[in-house]
Amino acid sequence: MKNWKGLLPAALIMLLPNFQIAAAAGLEIETVAREAILLDAETGAVLFEKNADVPMPPASMSKLMTIAMVFDRLAEGTLKMEDTFLVSENAWRTQGSKMFVVLGDRVNVSDLLHGIIVQSGNDACVVVAEGIGGDEVTFARMMNERAREIGLKNSEFRNSSGWPDPEHLMSARDLAILSRYLITRHAQYYPLFAIKEFTWHEIKQGNRNPLLYSYPGADGLKTGHTAEAGYGLAASAERDGRRLILVFTGTDSMKRRASEAERLLTFGFGQFDNYTLLSAGQKLGEVDVWLGDTAKIPIIAGKQVRITLSRTARKSLTAKLVYNTPVAAPIAAGAEIGTVTFTVPGMAPVTVPAVAGAAAGKLGFFGKIPAVFNYLLWGPSSG
Repeated sequence: MKNWKGLLPAALIMLLPNFQIAAAAGLEIETVAREAILLDAETGAVLFEKNADVPMPPASMSKLMTIAMVFDRLAEGTLKMEDTFLVSENAWRTQGSKMFVVLGDRVNVSDLLHGIIVQSGNDACVVVAEGIGGDEVTFARMMNERAREIGLKNSEFRNSSGWPDPEHLMSARDLAILSRYLITRHAQYYPLFAIKEFTWHEIKQGNRNPLLYSYPGADGLKTGHTAEAGYGLAASAERDGRRLILVFTGTDSMKRRASEAERLLTFGFGQFDNYTLLSAGQKLGEVDVWLGDTAKIPIIAGKQVRITLSRTARKSLTAKLVYNTPVAAPIAAGAEIGTVTFTVPGMAPVTVPAVAGAAAGKLGFFGKIPAVFNYLLWGPSSG
């Protein structure tokens, strides 16, 4: 058995989704938001949450699901940016925030996405819904099906725009999961969220996301506001190669929405970081082989491990390598022969396999006799 404290150099990624670490690290922050969640985009670690699983009116933040439906089809090739959809009277008459599409026009997908993302156009959402689903009711049903596939557990869609409906609900966690899906699965289209203004039919409108104008590294995603929902935001920002996702709702003004978003993101960037604890294939030691054609084989990490920790918690991180020795031949390369467990006070332990770094064959009959004799006489090999 071996123990390390502090830990090891290495490379890239391993994900621990929904890893609860803020409370474990003894870090607390209050928010005026009614529902909120802050997570690391790479690891999925939750840095802070408040009523994150409570279904709430998402307002225009639910447009992210409509956008995801379009991005999915663009990615699979069943839809192209230059394809056009007809503006029906139903879409043209849609109220609330508007792109100002014209009845009877055909608008291409690229312009409709700009109208939804930058201008928050409810009318553009209906054009898309009718173009993909035939009508908005059918499209909402398609949204619900896709939401379950993505992993949204507390969301129910009744329209494409987030127009108030008592049964149209999302949780903050679901919005964060959806935001992460858009960022990671559709990275080629994600830059659309950073566009600050868009002009359609000589009507120029600015992006409502306040962070695009004031917070370094902010590049998405979507605001929302209704009388019942209050002022909400699904936001993302990147600094020094690290990305955070923030979702909250229920603030009482645009000014409070902007200041609270900056404060919570600054907390996340300032108090937490990502640490690579092991890289796949990293050598952890050697293990004796019983009756093998080689005396020892390396024991290596079976997976890459990268987690998010508070800088305070990082100091108390420990790792323990556990394996039985000797291991009996034959052994295949990659066979699990032990475990590595990482522990931080107040957190659930994280355990990953330790595996054979090389194969070891079994000795023949005439090789076994001296090997057994030497083992009984001298014990495990020390060299």
